[in-house]
Amino acid sequence: MYSLLLAIIYLSFISLGLPDSLIGSAWPIMHIDLGVGVSSMGIITMTISLGTIVSSFFSGVLSRKLGTGLLTAISVLLTAIGLVGFSFSSQYWMLIVFAVPYGLGAGAVDASLNNYTAVNYPARHYNWLHCMWGVGAAVSPYIMSYALTSGSGWSNGFRIVFYIQLALAILLFVTLPLWKKVQEQREKIMPSAVKCEDKAEKISIFSSLKIKGVLLAFVAFFAYCSLEQTTGLWATSYLVQHKGIDATIAAKFASFFYIGITVGRALAGFFADAIGDKRLIRYGIFVILIGIIMLAIPAKINWIALCGLIVIGIGCAPIYPAILHSMPFNFGVATSQAIMGAQMAFGYIGIVAMPPLFGLLADKISVGIYWIYLLVLAVVMLLSSEALNLVMKRKYFIKCDEYQIQK
Repeated sequence: MYSLLLAIIYLSFISLGLPDSLIGSAWPIMHIDLGVGVSSMGIITMTISLGTIVSSFFSGVLSRKLGTGLLTAISVLLTAIGLVGFSFSSQYWMLIVFAVPYGLGAGAVDASLNNYTAVNYPARHYNWLHCMWGVGAAVSPYIMSYALTSGSGWSNGFRIVFYIQLALAILLFVTLPLWKKVQEQREKIMPSAVKCEDKAEKISIFSSLKIKGVLLAFVAFFAYCSLEQTTGLWATSYLVQHKGIDATIAAKFASFFYIGITVGRALAGFFADAIGDKRLIRYGIFVILIGIIMLAIPAKINWIALCGLIVIGIGCAPIYPAILHSMPFNFGVATSQAIMGAQMAFGYIGIVAMPPLFGLLADKISVGIYWIYLLVLAVVMLLSSEALNLVMKRKYFIKCDEYQIQK
């Protein structure tokens, strides 16, 4: 039963990744058809991100009221509505309207599924689940490319992904009894643990912020998300404008950064349980630092900088899953959903704010500060995560009536 539910969760993570790179793949043609400028995509992505941030903050409340299964099903349906809305949009303002359910659905399902799997499944599955997100993000540009080259247009690309999301939403609604059966089984096997989880109803996002170490975890996650997004978005510009690398080659290696993340997570899953979340984060940051140094080396041999992007991607691979998977261990099952939602929101704020900030700095100074910007984010991530380890170093107990979870 657990295995069947896990398979459904794997499919859900693929669906999380599918819409993420779809707009960017279609926009070069979309903006011409809609009669708007290239930069207009920023308002759409901002709307999606704001919706994601809002739903992430409230995911704890929604998860308690609806349950993870129903919340996941509704969220996937919301993203499907956003996608089909995009496919029928003939005016720019329509895209902004449908970006709202698009973002709200993505944030809620992301936070609730991440917490559920962190509590109920080992680290290896957590890495593989996030690898499935990478699979979805990698597949969607090919879907859009097929729609464009076949002559059916970008609207059909969105419609194809809508059909996939709708099929998954139906599957999730049909299998809702499975989530209930798994929960009943957990209550029989671990009645005290479930009772401890019920205490979450008394914990709000704002009260969870008072827990020692939580803000450090948020800073580390903010820095990671900022680094990953900035690396991916500005890699080509840095390689072309500062390193003088051919644009075609630069774009190819920029995509290899994401391939490095996906492959790295697939490999990390095989030894994640043995190494543990804390060391996965530490080792990942050190690998990122090596990649940044490779980007910074003022050498005429371009392959050093190009390979540096792949190294950064491999370093990034285990960090995101490890930070989220460690949340219930660090702060307890009873508080994990509230903290998870807030932490995901902090990550999305970093995704929205930090790449544009680099763009402003690059205009004022030079795109050559790219590696310095990434270095600052990596150092902040390292210091905050190691400070969190020191806070969590001593053993303590979170009491839930007669039940105690030893940390």
